[in-house]
Parts: sequence; C-alpha cells; structure tokens
Amino acid sequence: MTDRKAAIGLSPIPVFLFPQCAISAYDDFYVPDFLLIPMPKFANTRAWEQAELLMQPTFIRVIDNIGKQLETSHWKGTYQEVQMWADGISEATKTQVLELRQQLETAAPEELEELQEALVRLPSPHPGYLLCLQYQSRQITVDVWQLCYQICFRNYSPVLNAMDTNLIVEIDTTLIDETGDVDWQKLDIKTKQLIGQIFTSLSGANSTPEP
Repeated sequence: MTDRKAAIGLSPIPVFLFPQCAISAYDDFYVPDFLLIPMPKFANTRAWEQAELLMQPTFIRVIDNIGKQLETSHWKGTYQEVQMWADGISEATKTQVLELRQQLETAAPEELEELQEALVRLPSPHPGYLLCLQYQSRQITVDVWQLCYQICFRNYSPVLNAMDTNLIVEIDTTLIDETGDVDWQKLDIKTKQLIGQIFTSLSGANSTPEP
C-alpha cells in the first residue's frame, strides 16, 4: 500500500506560485511566475517525519536571519501572507470555500454548524509567506517556504522541483544529530549561509545601473 504522507508531501507545506520573475543571478532563490511549485515528495514516512522535525525551527531561523540582514541593507523588506491552494483545485471550489468563509462571519448561531460542516468537506488553502524586497525601483519577491526547503533538503532547486512533479526530495540528515533531534548549530550555520548569499547577491544588484 502506498504511503499516503510520502505520496502527497508534507501536509503543512503549501503549493506556491511565484508572482514575479527572477533575474538570472538569483535563480537559486526565485523562479519564473509561470512555474507552479508542488509540495515536496518524500521517499518514505521516515523522511516525512524528519522534514516535519526540521521545518518549523528552520522557518524561525530564516525569518530571524532575514531581519538581521535587512538591518544593514539598502533593501527594504515586508512580508505578505497569501492563501495558496493545492494543485488541481478548481476555481469554482475556491470560490465556494471563500464564500462559505464569508458567510461564517455574519451567520446566525443556528447556521454556524451547517456552514462549518460544509467547509470540512471542502479543501482549504494553506498560508504562504512572501518576502517582498524593494530598493529604489527594483522589486523582488521571495517565497519564504522555498528558502526553508533549500535548507532542509539536499541540493533542492525550486525550478527542478517544478519541472519534475515526481521528484523525491532528500532530507539533509546532517541537520539531525545522533539522538534524532535537530543539530541546532549546523542548522544555524546553513541558514545563515543561505540568507547571506541572497543579500550578497542583492548588494551586487545595488551597483547595477538601472536601465
């Protein structure tokens, strides 16, 4: 029997559609807006559990390191939370879910249970987090979860993952110590390196004349 978790990917991780194109210097961090990034797929339940162990502490450290870099950068950053849907959800279903949610806000007490039951039977969007960077007239949007994937997985590429929907990701097990817990020092180092690379690239873009 197929392992359901391994087949569908890590459930709290949503599907992302990047809203802007990346310039070539940043291909490791951004992807063109026509690429739909599917949920990561895992070889087995063990890998799924390891990803679940790493993802939250990685997210926290990504946000923390971005904040530290922005303190000394010419680039200004803001975060945007967006609702992201799994692949294959029809527009009609999305509209139905959003309408039911709106109805919940003003529903009479006797209507609440029926509306809630209807929502339970329908798919729900997951929160996506975008880092919106701006310097003068330049604007770049970074998907925060994709940064987390690049830290938690070995040799992860958003572009390759979008092109091959059957790609199995590999957990970076060096981030897990011999007791099965997170190796906090190695996680801190890898996160700092990745975020540092991004802002080093951005610093180079600062010196590029605008057209």
